[in-house]
Amino acid sequence: MDEIEGGILASIPPSALSLTLTRAAIRMEHSTTWAIDKTNPVDDLVICLEGRGHYLIDDEARVLESGDAMLIRRGQRFRGHNEGPATYRGVAQHFTLNIYGLHDLIGQMDLRPHLHLSRWPLLEPMAWHYRQSAPPESVTLGQHHLFMVLLIAFIEDAFIGWRDSATYLPEGTHALDLAVMKAATMISANPIDPDIAVRAVDSAPYNRDYFLREFQRRVGRTPRKYQEYRRMERAMHHLESGLNVSATAAEVGYSDPYYFSRMFKRTLGLSPREHMRRIEKSRHGGFMRLDEDEQESKLAGN
Repeated sequence: MDEIEGGILASIPPSALSLTLTRAAIRMEHSTTWAIDKTNPVDDLVICLEGRGHYLIDDEARVLESGDAMLIRRGQRFRGHNEGPATYRGVAQHFTLNIYGLHDLIGQMDLRPHLHLSRWPLLEPMAWHYRQSAPPESVTLGQHHLFMVLLIAFIEDAFIGWRDSATYLPEGTHALDLAVMKAATMISANPIDPDIAVRAVDSAPYNRDYFLREFQRRVGRTPRKYQEYRRMERAMHHLESGLNVSATAAEVGYSDPYYFSRMFKRTLGLSPREHMRRIEKSRHGGFMRLDEDEQESKLAGN
């Protein structure tokens, strides 16, 4: 079955994010004589490809093995060494990730600092290519795009929750933009949870009625309708991967496939079977339901 997109970053518009690689990628190749002790002014993502790296991050021990990734936050002291016997190989990238050009997005999140990447069989060749193709003194457009994929994969695995008090506290419209973004990402990450819209709204530090209005103005839907929209997007993935209507309904939390079909049509404008007929037609040279102009209109209203 195809993987279904719906992680914590799924609802953030690409134009809202600003990724900066603050130096060239570090192609780690460390023997047993290697040792490091430093603090960086920016965030650092480290991915192990071969061997084993031993670290102390603010005096907390971590061991990286193949497929493991570790975030070292800006300002954290880290010490590392290789106990051997194998060479420790990997890649490290210093970066900043801002949203709306102002807010440190990593600083807004509680993230597991060290984990094994769940999609490592898919990411491993990409990580090797990232390491091997990195120029020694510069950053290329290809590196920038590849690193964003690796970073998103790490964030999706590592995300625990949004921090109640951010390292940077915006004011006015920017604070409201950030609160709406957080609520929308909470809903996108788990649209099948029947209470997620309520919890997302309650987590915002604003009057409930005011926040509901501002959410709808920015997103184009109320939180509940936005949840239903994301739920039906997930249903579309299931249908396109080969599940029938009844099985798809169950996957997205409907015990009654007939009620699911009515909600699917109410939300997306066509029934599940009509959607699949259009998919089948497109596979044989027909057009999908949304052409570019209509897709742009939908995205602008979302």
